[in-house]
Amino acid sequence: MNNPPQFTWDDLQFFLAVARTGQLSTAARQLRSSHATVSRRIDRLEFTLKVKLFERNPRGYVLTAMGTRFVDTAEKMEQETERLRADLADGSMAQRGLVRLSAPEGFANFFFATVLPRFAAQHPHLSLELVTIQQIMSLSRKEADLSVVLDEPKEGPYFAEKLTDYHLQIYGSRDYLAKAPAITCRDDLLEHPFVSYIEEMIFAPGLDYLSDVHPRIKPQFQSSSIFAQLTATRNGLGLCILPYFFASRYPELVRVLPEEIDLKRHYWITCHRDLKQAPRVRAVIDFLREAVRGDDARFVPPYVSAAGSARRSEAES
Repeated sequence: MNNPPQFTWDDLQFFLAVARTGQLSTAARQLRSSHATVSRRIDRLEFTLKVKLFERNPRGYVLTAMGTRFVDTAEKMEQETERLRADLADGSMAQRGLVRLSAPEGFANFFFATVLPRFAAQHPHLSLELVTIQQIMSLSRKEADLSVVLDEPKEGPYFAEKLTDYHLQIYGSRDYLAKAPAITCRDDLLEHPFVSYIEEMIFAPGLDYLSDVHPRIKPQFQSSSIFAQLTATRNGLGLCILPYFFASRYPELVRVLPEEIDLKRHYWITCHRDLKQAPRVRAVIDFLREAVRGDDARFVPPYVSAAGSARRSEAES
């Protein structure tokens, strides 16, 4: 009588790492193993289950239909295993492993990178991968554990929570504005070159804001990088709509029509529901929630906060 197929939790860890990355080498690095070992464990798992989980091609490993179905089962086992570890270990020991966070370039470089030392101090056993190529990352395909996004997911098996509002204004360099035509109303903006995103490469509706300022603005310089836009604006190329939380750090930048133009957007943190309670993922979510409300965060301009407080006081009186 043949014994039923047997596999270990270690086999499932190797399977999930390859399923999420699509690459043996990346999976091996995450698991602190070798390329050959990962390949051998996948082969053994497929042999034991008598089913093909991946298609091999020059670009990597792609899940088969059965492999995709098997991911759901493996992730439920992963979640229960991590929950058990959390119950058995203290908080710091439970928060181990690797977390891949996808975030917009502005949030990642001008905010999250500034609080990374604090994160490392609080979570010395956690490794973090920060990906800023937002438009090609997918939670559904397990390319990222967590994502900071500009628009709340409307459907799918996702947990989502608003992290913070943030504000944008029009900025120009002092040197540029000193030489350029005066700006006293929105129509005057049409006399100035604008720096903005490449329209067909805007990966989130929240970034499509030129029409909110004036429907006839046509940018002269476009880039998919907010850092490139910031640099061009600081060097006097023209006007640009920039987030307050990093544009305000550059004294050479001046707000244009500040009393009239103030755009509000939002950052959300989202992950697959199956990962929400994983200790390593929960640790990053909790840290981000605290960090955006800390002293280092400047997402909402003080004049907006003051105006909001004044309105609340009037309403209460």
